[in-house]
Amino acid sequence: MLRPDTPRLLLLLPTATYRTAAFVEAARRLGVVLTVASERPSTFQDANPGGLVTLDLSEPDRAAAQARAFAREHPLQGVVGVDDDTAVVAAAIATALGLRGNDVAAARAARDKHEQRTSLATAGVPVPHFRLFPVDEDPRRLAAGVPYPCVLKPLRLAASRGVIRADTQEDFVAAFERVKRILEQAGCATRSILVEDFVPGREYALEGLLLAGELRVLALFDKPDPLDGPYFEETIYVTPSRLPAEEQRAVAACAGRAAAALGLREGPVHAELRVNGSGPWLIELAARPIGGRCSGALRFGTGGSGLGTWASLEEIIVRHALGMQIPSLERESQASGVMMIPVPGAGVLREVRGVDEARRLPLVEEVVITAHPDQELVPWPEGARYPGFIFARGDTPEAVEAALRAAHRRLQFVIASD
Repeated sequence: MLRPDTPRLLLLLPTATYRTAAFVEAARRLGVVLTVASERPSTFQDANPGGLVTLDLSEPDRAAAQARAFAREHPLQGVVGVDDDTAVVAAAIATALGLRGNDVAAARAARDKHEQRTSLATAGVPVPHFRLFPVDEDPRRLAAGVPYPCVLKPLRLAASRGVIRADTQEDFVAAFERVKRILEQAGCATRSILVEDFVPGREYALEGLLLAGELRVLALFDKPDPLDGPYFEETIYVTPSRLPAEEQRAVAACAGRAAAALGLREGPVHAELRVNGSGPWLIELAARPIGGRCSGALRFGTGGSGLGTWASLEEIIVRHALGMQIPSLERESQASGVMMIPVPGAGVLREVRGVDEARRLPLVEEVVITAHPDQELVPWPEGARYPGFIFARGDTPEAVEAALRAAHRRLQFVIASD
């Protein structure tokens, strides 16, 4: 029997997501009632009308009206989206129900790469010089008028899908046509391609939480593998960062200015930045937490001291959304990291060998293979899903990075090519 004052959280989960288990566990640990919303009706919805609801996640205003109707019978105290699209829906629902969240306009600006670039450039946040071109333009004509190297990217696809570097006019034409095909394959309604200057330098990822407009940095990740293209599949994240403290503060300040420029005030943010001799450059800022299963690399609080238990990133997000007290935003003292296992090649996965051996290596906490046998593996830039994740913890970032690489070397993907 639920207590009348038990808070209920509405969690917006698109059908294709890794995030379900982590948020369900966070709600269980916090004693929160969880309602999961997805775009497709569940066969269990009739048996659990308070725990499952179908919302039109492609139309934020309609989803907000549906959520308002649901809340008449099952009052909601918070709402959380887990990706770029559901962040906009969460903002619409929060506005309609008077819950903690962002304005819809701010969430939309964060989701659309061109709108984000425009807002940040206007506010003086360092971003690459950019242009927007319709897909029906002649790429050969465009190629003569852009500086090189440059990067072509879709406006809304996630995980670097469709992001391609071009160093020459010939590269530009090929990349433009390829991004156009990717947009068609993905069914994207937005028929434009963003072209921006390539920013050299190392790339970093910042995980943060906005509290009434103030950015609190939860973690700054190094990306030790160069991301210079031509495609931008990510691999290793390690924290704490090995950047000098002054540069870390500059990165955090840049991300904070970007969030403010977009009008974001509440909830998780995930920012990608590059750092070179000119300082930090904001590559992208999303009004959502880190993607995939990467949040498993983060723990907060005093779990290692015997005074309590670790809190996950999802627990912090749930607490914030519901207005609950957050005991600590301090990350554990150990270094930690995750490898998003690169797609080893195109084809149908038959099996993955060496997983148990990789798990037994020092500092390796887990090796999770999310791809299943007979699944087609699609490399970047057409692909956007990793076949698995490796997690490690240790005394130093260097040790963690070495453990992740050693574990990856133990894995052998058996793929049947066409």
